Amino acid sequence: MTSTHTTVTRTAYSLTPGARCLLGGGGVAVLLPAKQRLVGLSPAQVALLRRLNAGPLDISDQADAATAEFLDRLVATGVVELTVSVDGRNLYSLRPFRRPPGPRPAPSDLRLESSRFTVVRRVDVDVISENPRSWCDIVVRDAAALGVLSGLDTDPIAALPPAVAVRMRADLAWAGHAVAPGVETREFATRSWSPHELWFHRRSTVGNRAAAFAGFGPSRWADGAFEPTPARREPYPGAAISLPTPDLDALRRDDRPFTAVVEYRTSVRDFDDTRPVTLAQLGELLYRCARTRSVRTVDANRPVPEQLPSRPYPSGGSLYELEIYPVVRTVAGVPAGMYHYDSFEHVLRPVAAYDNPAVERLIAPASLTLADGQRPQVMFAIAARAGRMMWAYEQMPYAVILKHVGVLTQSLYLTSTAMGLGGVAQGYGDTAAFAEATGADELVECNVGTFVVGTPRA
Repeated sequence: MTSTHTTVTRTAYSLTPGARCLLGGGGVAVLLPAKQRLVGLSPAQVALLRRLNAGPLDISDQADAATAEFLDRLVATGVVELTVSVDGRNLYSLRPFRRPPGPRPAPSDLRLESSRFTVVRRVDVDVISENPRSWCDIVVRDAAALGVLSGLDTDPIAALPPAVAVRMRADLAWAGHAVAPGVETREFATRSWSPHELWFHRRSTVGNRAAAFAGFGPSRWADGAFEPTPARREPYPGAAISLPTPDLDALRRDDRPFTAVVEYRTSVRDFDDTRPVTLAQLGELLYRCARTRSVRTVDANRPVPEQLPSRPYPSGGSLYELEIYPVVRTVAGVPAGMYHYDSFEHVLRPVAAYDNPAVERLIAPASLTLADGQRPQVMFAIAARAGRMMWAYEQMPYAVILKHVGVLTQSLYLTSTAMGLGGVAQGYGDTAAFAEATGADELVECNVGTFVVGTPRA
């Protein structure tokens, strides 16, 4: 017996969350928040917009030419979501966050592969495909649609009818979630960006996915749900080593001129172990660069008051999430080991022994960048107590943390130069070794930078 069933593909049109259509007289309408003014509308088009305001508008893909043309006009505004279904079964939705680059293409059996930048993840209750180069997200509503998206649509049970799969591939190409085979590795602009770096860039900036600061920047999103992270880290146990305090008045008078410091600053990779850094020098460097000068308390009546420290380098929101862990091999007056710099009391607190396997792994990468593979006299492992930033900042906190690492690194460079010491920043560090050596949960405190300091070889 031959089946006479005909597959019916439909597209439902709906306004994106927060969007609406203002209808005026004389065939005029305004789409918000895109602020798109539509004029010369026919009564049928006004009626269609009124229906769109009320909810999804389900239209067969064989709609008449006039309706299809007007729907394309609406989609071009970037505030209309498309949901494709077959035989009443929702497959996927194209959810825009800006205008598409052109009209929706007709179905065609193109050879495509998933973009190397596409990420599929769960967002609340939806499974969503995202791509940092796209103008829309794709909400995956059916396992078979996920198979087409990933290129693994070979299961005869879950597979879509061929015509529907062709329609979806055309939509994926339109959305930029699928591309011609090899194109992203042949072109330098797309080959040079690692997927995680492009994603990080896109998600931590305004201009593409975010047109306003709602849900972005210092939104204090966690206030009311979580208490802020205290400004001061819980002290490590053990006897602290007091650090000498430099004479700032004498330094103001006698320090090297700022222009000379900036001009003479250079990365130093060769150090003289016959002249190790002294306790006084280590104390001066940390005091001048990273001590906590004061703490301002805000909303003191809450269970955990908001604390805003002041240190010599700038920090977004005065949150100061960075901590310094000096790993000492040779400092006159300080036993070898890994320490935490308590910037509130200007002391070193012991964390781990120098021969601890995790500490060994932590300092090993630094030797790769120093002359003849020598080990650093002192290595500063710079860590971030991420909750300090993430309680207040939304979408962009890690990007801000890395900016702070740069600011602190430059302070260490210039101050080391002024003191006659040498320093060099490291481009990477062993985050797993840091977590093991400190016992810190990486989601709470993580290694985000490294700086080597010592006495330069003459």
